[in-house]
Amino acid sequence: MFEFKTIALFIVTAVAEIVGCYLPYLWLKQEKSILLLIPAAFSLALFAWLLSLHPAASGRVYAAYGGVYIFVAMIWLWAVDGVKPTLWDMVGASIALVGMAIIMFAPKSS
Repeated sequence: MFEFKTIALFIVTAVAEIVGCYLPYLWLKQEKSILLLIPAAFSLALFAWLLSLHPAASGRVYAAYGGVYIFVAMIWLWAVDGVKPTLWDMVGASIALVGMAIIMFAPKSS
């Protein structure tokens, strides 16, 4: 159960970070409304708060989070930007997830 909760928290954290960065991108590059900066700021604040909920906020957790972020970013690329990831994109994202699992769930020595 710990593993499921950890991965779910990583996914929600990644979505909050991506939304917080994507909305300013829309404003800056696609000339959307400046009002997008309001939900972007909220999303980035949510991202920072979610990071504080991880069981052990340390370099190990942040390194593992990076693997989930890569995978979620590929899903975002496909679902939101409409760009289908290549086979190599998904291989790389899968390797990042395996790395995350090793970092988070391998036995730790004291």
